[in-house]
Amino acid sequence: MAKWCFSLGINLKRVEVIEDDESEIVEAVRRMSDRYDFVVTSGGIGPTHDDITYQSIAKAFGLPLVLHQEAFARMKCISKPHPSQQKFSWDEDTPARKARLRMVELPLDESRDSRYLANQVLFPREELWVPVSVVNGNVHILPGIPRLFESLLDGLKPFIIPRLTDPGKGIFRAMISTPLPESSVAGYLTELAARVESKGVKVGSYPRWGKKTNTVTLVGKDKEFIESLVPEVIENVKGRQVIVEGEGEEEDEKPNKLA
Repeated sequence: MAKWCFSLGINLKRVEVIEDDESEIVEAVRRMSDRYDFVVTSGGIGPTHDDITYQSIAKAFGLPLVLHQEAFARMKCISKPHPSQQKFSWDEDTPARKARLRMVELPLDESRDSRYLANQVLFPREELWVPVSVVNGNVHILPGIPRLFESLLDGLKPFIIPRLTDPGKGIFRAMISTPLPESSVAGYLTELAARVESKGVKVGSYPRWGKKTNTVTLVGKDKEFIESLVPEVIENVKGRQVIVEGEGEEEDEKPNKLA
């Protein structure tokens, strides 16, 4: 996956392997979406019972699973039945049909305007029926089959590069490194999160086990507003703004106590 991220001009920050466990997927995708601009999942979107990526990500963000009509139409037009399924019919309610429909029942935020809805499901390759479902603006759900994953990820370039490079469309993040344990800043961060929620800003706190510092993040689309908060946060967590975690930190320092 790394080589494809770099070919898109994206700096790969983290790779995690998650079990086919709903609670683990929910936790991981929420954390990743909050922390990074561009998140990709791979696998778990097939027709069998253990393919639970769509349902888990839908649960993570409180979204319904909706039969996506364009994806369904493309599936019927482009996909071919397996040689062992010569009697398969799209018009009959059979287990085989239900299994296929699982692959086009996607997490959709139907409360958003039509322009945003159009950006929730992408088709990077015209020759493929497989959709790329985009959740929470930055989580991109891809299949696990390597050739499909690589083809679709490469095809995403015209969709994602403008968003990531245009300050008016992308997500802005400010990162503050603090030497204080989470318990010391929890009260302030809770108050701050409640105060800026209406502005679309998320406040995050990330412990760095065995390291000198922890990390506080401010994430949202209003760059000017977030930048106005940085001096306040720096003062309250006795920290400093950084570009990457651990910036300027010496690895041989004593571990930071987290609680």
